[in-house]
Amino acid sequence: MEVSYTSIFIIVINREGDGIMPKPGYMIGEVYKNLLKKRATILYPFKEKELVHLPEGFRGKLVFHRDKCIGCQMCFRVCPAQAIKIIEDEKGKRPVFFMYRCIYCASCAEYCPVKAIEVSNVFENIAFDKETLVVK
Repeated sequence: MEVSYTSIFIIVINREGDGIMPKPGYMIGEVYKNLLKKRATILYPFKEKELVHLPEGFRGKLVFHRDKCIGCQMCFRVCPAQAIKIIEDEKGKRPVFFMYRCIYCASCAEYCPVKAIEVSNVFENIAFDKETLVVK
């Protein structure tokens, strides 16, 4: 028997194990009952982002302030996901954050002695190219 969504649906409904729906149209009443109900979820992309409730202490995308950074590499050392790489630029050493590896624990922001790393309320980290998810 080829497995498809329909075959799984029929097998789940039929508890006798023979793979045949006990009564044709068994779920039709439930379908009609829920057809006109209001949606339980919000459609994405959100038209009104202020309707999305963010809990207290929400940890979103990182914001890096290069002018505050002293190059101590503490963020690099405490990151459990190894989502931070240290590079050298004209001002010295600085971190680069790979948000596609980040687990949003905010350890880097907590341990930064000069608060050069902040956690924002931005929760949409969607991209076609993962290089757009790099915070420099």
